[in-house]
Amino acid sequence: MGKGKGSSAFGKNMMAQVQELQAKLVQAQENLGELTVEVTTGGGAVRLVMSGTQECREVNIDPDLLEAGDVEMIQDLILLAINQAVQESQALAAKQLGPLAGGLGQLGGGA
Repeated sequence: MGKGKGSSAFGKNMMAQVQELQAKLVQAQENLGELTVEVTTGGGAVRLVMSGTQECREVNIDPDLLEAGDVEMIQDLILLAINQAVQESQALAAKQLGPLAGGLGQLGGGA
């Protein structure tokens, strides 16, 4: 019956949409690896750069902070910088990948 042909065309169209979405997702993930966020703590005493894929790229500590010798404060500032960078990196990822996630609900048309 004709129902089989229509179903096959629908399946091919859906597969093409899935493959296109998958290619866009891979590209977006690659782009995230190149995008970075930068955070500073302690009035700029600690600076951390993290990629959109949560890879730490740089940690800079002001030499004056090290000379002060307050180990607990240095640890706290580094911890704060890491946590802020992770949050900002996750927000960046959500912003970049969010539109693609919306495409998942559109697969199949919605007839």
